[in-house]
Amino acid sequence: MHLGVIIAAGGVGSRMGMGSSKQLMPLAGQPVVARSAAIFEAAAVVEEIVIVIDPVDVERCRSEVVEKFGLRKVRAVVPGGDNRATSVRNGMHELGPAIDTVLLHDGARPLLPPEILASGILEFDTGDCDGVVFGLPATDTVKEVTAGNRLVARTPDRSLLWTAQTPQMFRRVVLEKAYQAPPEVLAASTDDSSLVEQAGGRVKMVLGSAENIKITTPFDLAVAEEILRRRENLT
Repeated sequence: MHLGVIIAAGGVGSRMGMGSSKQLMPLAGQPVVARSAAIFEAAAVVEEIVIVIDPVDVERCRSEVVEKFGLRKVRAVVPGGDNRATSVRNGMHELGPAIDTVLLHDGARPLLPPEILASGILEFDTGDCDGVVFGLPATDTVKEVTAGNRLVARTPDRSLLWTAQTPQMFRRVVLEKAYQAPPEVLAASTDDSSLVEQAGGRVKMVLGSAENIKITTPFDLAVAEEILRRRENLT
């Protein structure tokens, strides 16, 4: 396996009350995206990292994240596009030709436990799928509603439902095929796995972590700081 990582860090923190990238805000003294990238910098199996961020923050990310924290595996910091799919595709263009497996991760998920990453890679290595998605079995009952009036249309079997997180990891050839979907399909996508599934790829859910939260609101930031404090007290 030759593994390259794309960190999608293009979100602007509107729900954080910010006017700039939430991935560059500090989390216990380090930018959020620096903590996210450090997970893969430390993973021996990872060969390259590409960070995709809002165009106005590219130079700031290079200086305040890559250079400041010595992230030697970062091959490029590139500007994102108008939507997630365009941003990911921009990142894929920067991966080296030897990369045959691509892992996609949200820059706003800085708390992925390394052991969870390692176990997911082992499952991917079994070769019985084209990709894996980290996630958790649903613990709440989920309702599907009709558009507009929100009347309940059905209640899916909870035992078959998982909530998807990132990382999501795929064979490069399969992911590139998925990203040949029409522009309107790419624009509507918020999940890389859904594109692979639509292209006929076989995707397996693997167990993620409740600590692998996505920082979207001030409450999430407070939770993330508490998780970091607890980890430090346990070491």
